[in-house]
Amino acid sequence: MRWRRAAAKPPAAAAPEEALGAAELAELVKSQPVPAHIAIIMDGNGRWATGRGLPRIAGHHEGVKTARAIVKAADAVGVRYLTLYAFSTENWSRPEDEVSMLMTLLEHTVQSELPDLMAQNVRVRVIGRTAGVPSGVRRGMAKVEDGTRDNTGLQLQMAFNYGGRDELLDAFRKLAAEVRDGRLEPDAITEKDVSRVLYTADIPDPDLLIRTSGEMRISNFLLWQIAYTELWVTADFWPDFGARALYRAILDFQRRTRRFGGV
Repeated sequence: MRWRRAAAKPPAAAAPEEALGAAELAELVKSQPVPAHIAIIMDGNGRWATGRGLPRIAGHHEGVKTARAIVKAADAVGVRYLTLYAFSTENWSRPEDEVSMLMTLLEHTVQSELPDLMAQNVRVRVIGRTAGVPSGVRRGMAKVEDGTRDNTGLQLQMAFNYGGRDELLDAFRKLAAEVRDGRLEPDAITEKDVSRVLYTADIPDPDLLIRTSGEMRISNFLLWQIAYTELWVTADFWPDFGARALYRAILDFQRRTRRFGGV
């Protein structure tokens, strides 16, 4: 993995596309191969809100709007898979009132977005553990997954109650069960075997991982899958991230030479 930090507001002369609007940047992006799978750590909702003297939940409301815009922007340039880190297993340790309001927001959002997702032909999948998730949120997510199951456009993966180490533990337990049942020899286990028992078994690993808020860490996200993923960090908080920022990240990705483990 190779980190590259993006300035929040680079000088206008830093790149010719700085003066271009989202539509023009989209055309530049589409002129070159587009990453098939983009994963995003949507960080900074709370800090965005507190910096404006607002309750933290206001930042999460704005974050939902940003997520909606990014799904449309990614779909517009031909991204096939988009994985959003919506709620980690560590997020349960936040203040109880914030978590409660966030669950209410998510329960409402996952159902209200269904008509737009259907209109855009977006298929939704939720990855993560369901244990401990409020029943209303589980039902809402199941409804959206079922309702969009036959859609053939962008596949949107929502990582909810997700932890990369938990995913690996679940995968190893599945492999251990196969060994116990005589369906797999321990010495025959390969990387492909691990990949096929992950939550993301039937989709390609991310080509590009974007993190907002300027933090230079991966926060227990897709630990196995991002071994050779290109990383891009922006200081912008998630509510300030938009189509132009997404397209700048993709353009930066398109200029890189991927080495897949080479130095």
